[in-house]
Amino acid sequence: MGKNMSVSGFIGIAVMVVTAGYGIALYNSLVSVKHSVSKAWSNIDVLLKQRHDELPKLVATCQQYMKHEQETLEKVMLARSGVSSALGQSNVGALGQAETQMRQGLMNLFAVAEAYPDLKANESFQSLQKRISQLENNIADRREFYNESVNINNVRIEQFPDILIARFFKFIPFELLDFEDAELTDVNVKALFE
Repeated sequence: MGKNMSVSGFIGIAVMVVTAGYGIALYNSLVSVKHSVSKAWSNIDVLLKQRHDELPKLVATCQQYMKHEQETLEKVMLARSGVSSALGQSNVGALGQAETQMRQGLMNLFAVAEAYPDLKANESFQSLQKRISQLENNIADRREFYNESVNINNVRIEQFPDILIARFFKFIPFELLDFEDAELTDVNVKALFE
């Protein structure tokens, strides 16, 4: 009888150790996924700040040539302010909307710049246009990585048995960074010159 108690006691302890180990592994995995989202967001944040710093230089360069396009330049700077505000509030939804306006403003600015040969030939403008275009491409890449990280996090915290650990330790879902459909439509260049 003593042997049966010690075997069943050993089995009970072994089951508890395995269960605790599995719970710890799940918790650590969820922490890793959560920090992956934070890292992806930080990558976007850095790129947005770099672009934020380049835009006033671009607008100042354009102002020298585009005397009659102040509204286009003001829209870019207003969108810049919206992106900065959304970032400051860590509001992903507002950032998506502000980014859409920013990208539309930049596309319009670059389209209107086509009508100014002296501006297009300006070395500073060319350099800034190239730099901002590179940043835009990098932001799009990082946005894709961020959304993938968010999706992994959100799926994991809803799956069983991860949901048990996620709810107990209050892991939360993150919001995807989406841009409005307006960004996906082509700019009507003809309308810009009418």
